[in-house]
Amino acid sequence: MMSLITPAKSQKKLAINARAKRLQMDLTQEGLSKRSGVPLRTLRKFEQEGAISLESFLKIYMVLGGLDDIVKASAPKETAFLSIDEVLDTQNTKTRQRGTRK
Repeated sequence: MMSLITPAKSQKKLAINARAKRLQMDLTQEGLSKRSGVPLRTLRKFEQEGAISLESFLKIYMVLGGLDDIVKASAPKETAFLSIDEVLDTQNTKTRQRGTRK
């Protein structure tokens, strides 16, 4: 599926959202840094530029309360069935363990 938002814009939007959640919780950057274990410099760079490692991002969202939502958002979508035959056919097929496209 093609997305209309670029990775850079996504990073910036995630940083804006994290900052808004931090302020909503009335936390300073220093407070969030101490609670999450993410260095203050890294947190500041994230809020300004959107650049951060995945591990640090997840640590921040663990404190901000949203880690479960991020995990759920990354889960594959379930197939909507149109008939009972489709349900029965799905039970007999195995879940793919590898992709075929390069």
